[in-house]
Amino acid sequence: MNSAIRRSAQRLSSVDWSSPVFKGDHELSALVAGFRAWTAQADTMAEKFAAPPTPIDFASAKKSVRDVALVEGLEKMYNSSSPPALTYEWSKDDQAKKSQLIEDAKAGLAFTQEMIEDTQEEIVYLRLNKTTRDMSTSDMKEIYPDIAEEVEKEIENREWFKDTLSK
Repeated sequence: MNSAIRRSAQRLSSVDWSSPVFKGDHELSALVAGFRAWTAQADTMAEKFAAPPTPIDFASAKKSVRDVALVEGLEKMYNSSSPPALTYEWSKDDQAKKSQLIEDAKAGLAFTQEMIEDTQEEIVYLRLNKTTRDMSTSDMKEIYPDIAEEVEKEIENREWFKDTLSK
């Protein structure tokens, strides 16, 4: 049990919770905060219940209670019972579902990283080719060929006020 706690703590400590990925969406931020609170609670409970419970002091209970027979009955029941330890077995079906969710998240992370890189490249390109009053239309056509093509089609089709007047 302790090794599992240690492994999960190591995995959680390697996560950069301050990453912008966790702050971009309000819903995701709330889920991450809830997950972090849950893990903190689990860590606290793991520390609390790591050691076996202390034995019950029936002698002091007998001194402070009027009905000693009641305490003796509880002591007899406590000493005679040996409940089995509760263990949780993670079902194979649930393991497969969680593994699939992890794989989907990894695929989504790769896609998101690719989008971030593309966006950063686009930002650099746009900053280098910032439109100014000194820029000529030839320069603009060269930098923004898709817009230039659209403008040429509008001129050919005589759509002079297409973007300015509602139809």
